[in-house]
Amino acid sequence: MAGTHSRVPPLSPPAPGAPAPARPRVAWSWSTAALGALDVLPAVVVTPFDVTLGLALGFGVLPVALLGVLPTRRGRVRAIPVGVLMGLSILLGSLVSDLHVVAVVAIFGLAVGAALLVERRPVGQLALTLAVPMVGIGLSFTDHAKGVALFLLIAVGTVYAYLVSLLWPERDAPPTVRTPEPPGGAMFDYGIRFGLAGATAAALGFAFDVDHVGWQVAAAMLVMRPAAEMQRLRSVGRIVSVVVGAFLAAGMAAARPAAGWYAVAIAVAVVGAAATQGSRWYVTPAFTTFIAISLLLYGHPHDVAYRFDQRVVETLVGVGIAYCFGLLVPRVQARLRRPSRQES
Repeated sequence: MAGTHSRVPPLSPPAPGAPAPARPRVAWSWSTAALGALDVLPAVVVTPFDVTLGLALGFGVLPVALLGVLPTRRGRVRAIPVGVLMGLSILLGSLVSDLHVVAVVAIFGLAVGAALLVERRPVGQLALTLAVPMVGIGLSFTDHAKGVALFLLIAVGTVYAYLVSLLWPERDAPPTVRTPEPPGGAMFDYGIRFGLAGATAAALGFAFDVDHVGWQVAAAMLVMRPAAEMQRLRSVGRIVSVVVGAFLAAGMAAARPAAGWYAVAIAVAVVGAAATQGSRWYVTPAFTTFIAISLLLYGHPHDVAYRFDQRVVETLVGVGIAYCFGLLVPRVQARLRRPSRQES
């Protein structure tokens, strides 16, 4: 949402049939842009001396930068468990990344469990929309040491970004919008399909020995939503954003600029991700993809075409899997139910 104050993006998908809140297609908040600028400052300082570390630090502050500034300082401490949960989820995925059957079963089980938890505890919303997809991303980190390092970077970045957020004055919290409860069994049905999407993406990645299984798992699980219209919007948005982010990262790696230009690029990516987090269009992956691909390509410019194609193809596969389980399967289910209803 554009304006002087940031808005926390909803952590939970709206209940099926619930109207989505009106938001601009591409929003810009100067408040969260300033937050992102302060959050990314350590990464900008480090990058001229160590580009890889600077990119990793920039990625580490993204969770809190995307969360924005909560109204009260007491409430802002929520950013710490959110960031730590994200890091732990990635670490969990990393730890099971070489146990393929365990990883596939874990993704399915965690997805179903999180969907059921949504109906019982508020933390279920966070688990469903953030933690489980991050476990999927962790499957890309087959080197456990890198998984641990990424967790530590995210944890440290989260604490730092929380301290930065305390500089913002408190304000009145916006009114809470209650969404209607989904009909009985709806979240269980969604959890099954959500789990099958993630498990299928992981199984295909392992079967074809792709370099980054987590990319297509994340693509499938981050675009899937109970509301069909929201999933369609996120699917198109993710494909476009990933292509744009990967293209920019590949172009920069091919140009081999001085390290200082990477410092500028990291700042633009984190500030842009934070400032546009209230957008209705799914633009965030453009910024996160730029940082992720840059981490892979820096120092390896000969891999530019390969990494670009890989990222785009795996995103398309993940979005396609999400389409099957998120949109196609419900249509088939609805058609199969119609004759029985007419007979009764």
